[in-house]
Amino acid sequence: SSGCAAPVPLGEPVAGIGYTDYPISESAREVAMRLAQSKRNVPHYYLTVDICLDDMLELRAKLNKTVGEEDNPITLNDFLVKAAATAMKAVPTANASWMDTSVRVYDSVDINLVMGNGDSLFTPVIRNAGAKGLKAVSNEVYSALAALEESSSETTPLPGPEFYSMGTFTIVNLGMYGIKSCAPIIREPQACVLALGAAENRIVPGDGDELYKQSVMLTATMSLDHRVVDGAVGAQWMSAFKKLVEDPTTLL
Repeated sequence: SSGCAAPVPLGEPVAGIGYTDYPISESAREVAMRLAQSKRNVPHYYLTVDICLDDMLELRAKLNKTVGEEDNPITLNDFLVKAAATAMKAVPTANASWMDTSVRVYDSVDINLVMGNGDSLFTPVIRNAGAKGLKAVSNEVYSALAALEESSSETTPLPGPEFYSMGTFTIVNLGMYGIKSCAPIIREPQACVLALGAAENRIVPGDGDELYKQSVMLTATMSLDHRVVDGAVGAQWMSAFKKLVEDPTTLL
């Protein structure tokens, strides 16, 4: 099944004494089964890093001044997706899968972005994100969000299988909920998933004469499959991602 058909209506909730049972859709049961299987099978470990967003936010503001009125502005999330794709090109062995008798390293960085929630949770894929420019990535993310919003009108089906396809890497951005950090479950057969927390003002050590200063910071946590990506390689990836975000002109 391509997953493009209109959703099948769920049964009515069943009330008991002191509780209510809510039916779960077939797709939600499938996701639950896969996540439980992944958590059992994959030897997860986690790496966390704090990243300064000051330069990225400044560059974003400059770029958006040049964007036409009818064009969508570049978001912080677009920058972070592009940075993750570029980090995968710098440390390509993280863009891989465990195949039991081998490790498969992919040529293309195909990034799933987690959008929505509950039964309306989708993971559209940005194909070959490492080879695309920042604006091209931004346009694809914007189109996926627009399609998801349109599909929320009950009978409108989602636009195509790209909303259900498996990429090589996943990004979960929980910043809109005010979450500081999260250690997500890896989606097999992928080996990594990156969770982004909220951008927030923090007091950090200053430069030069300043003892302390205020900066916009973000906490990023990556869950990794130790069979595929060992700790040293995972640390290299996180270091590359941090450097790219903190020196965002390298993404242009």
